Amino acid sequence: MTKSNTKLYYSIGEVSNLLGVKAHVLRYWESQFPVLKPRRSKAGNRTYRIRDIKYLLSIQKLLHENGFTISGARKKLKDSGNNPDLLIEQLNIPFSDPQNRKLLLSVKKELAELKKLIDEL
Repeated sequence: MTKSNTKLYYSIGEVSNLLGVKAHVLRYWESQFPVLKPRRSKAGNRTYRIRDIKYLLSIQKLLHENGFTISGARKKLKDSGNNPDLLIEQLNIPFSDPQNRKLLLSVKKELAELKKLIDEL
């Protein structure tokens, strides 16, 4: 097995670059959304986990793409049970389309066969 390249913690600069916003915006969002509480290093620097980044992505989407205000985005996050995964949209696949349905059923069948093979091992 290969070792995963995923880091456990990211600096504010890395997250800032990832989201395309300035660090002061991240600090402001932290003050406005109680759910955002990045850990601090011994030197006092913010260290963001994947969960923190998911919250930030959700907040960014609500504010910049969906046009929510800060208070509206805060309420939307609260209504989702503070679960950023619920705010990440799933793929919009029109299941009623016969071609898509046929393809999905084919993939489902192949996955079932793979699962059966794995279980036999």
